[in-house]
Amino acid sequence: MEWLAEFWASLSWFKILFGVGVFVVSLAFSFLCIGVVMVKIPENYFSSHYQQDFMPGSSWVVRWGAVIAKNIFGVFLILLGLILSLPGVPGQGILTILLGLIMIDIPGKRPLEARIIKRPAILSAINDLRARYKKPPLVMD
Repeated sequence: MEWLAEFWASLSWFKILFGVGVFVVSLAFSFLCIGVVMVKIPENYFSSHYQQDFMPGSSWVVRWGAVIAKNIFGVFLILLGLILSLPGVPGQGILTILLGLIMIDIPGKRPLEARIIKRPAILSAINDLRARYKKPPLVMD
């Protein structure tokens, strides 16, 4: 319990405002990233009939390099989301984990993503966002 008392004694208004600022910036960045991804993905991305072809028309070296970089970035986002999910760490962990999950290529990720997206409130919010940018609504199976 002494460490808790020392922690509270060491707090200053600058540290509190800095923590709140980091939280607000990370929240805005998470929402921006999720918004961009949800607007840019094809409308049938969550359909079981979706055939993924990452960077069609490019050479296999460029394609595999991009796939590897995308997966490394996705794993980084998942790890960052796990850290942001810890108590006392400012940020939106669940949103960051979802964004990382969308980026990586692992078997079985589609049903997990679809379960999250199929929730009526989430699907409605995403389709409203897509409509605002003149994109068709997501097609769900």
